Amino acid sequence: MSLLDKETVKRAEKALKDFDQSLAVIILEETARTAKDAALSLKCEVGAIVKSLLFKTEDGYILSLVAGDRRCSLNKLKKITNKKNISMANPKEVKTQTGYTIGGVSPVGHLNKVKILIDNSLKRFNYLYAAAGHPNCVFMINFTKLQKITNGEIKELSE
Repeated sequence: MSLLDKETVKRAEKALKDFDQSLAVIILEETARTAKDAALSLKCEVGAIVKSLLFKTEDGYILSLVAGDRRCSLNKLKKITNKKNISMANPKEVKTQTGYTIGGVSPVGHLNKVKILIDNSLKRFNYLYAAAGHPNCVFMINFTKLQKITNGEIKELSE
């Protein structure tokens, strides 16, 4: 069975194709579970890897898209969202909200609608790579299209 046949990958791929037929899922020989692993597999800078990080708030969830060489600042996230209680979602919450498991969380094709914030540091790169529903599947996209496909708000999230 090809990784392209997995439900999670098909869901990410459908979201990509519905937005732009030229976007495609890339299957990697090596895992892309971490930003560093993905960068090694793709022979690109770690910062060009989009980390999709789900945070839990007192009344919902926020998906933060952050460069692989940066950390999402909880303090900045709290100020931007005007929320006091923000923490990383646990693996079960990530699966329930997005439909993906950690290591393969795509910025698109979620089971539930989630507010998306995009770190402005991702603008540094001509092309970005993000997970496509499985640790060995990614897609390449530019910053402008990433913002449009996710309808994400561009903010300064990283430290």
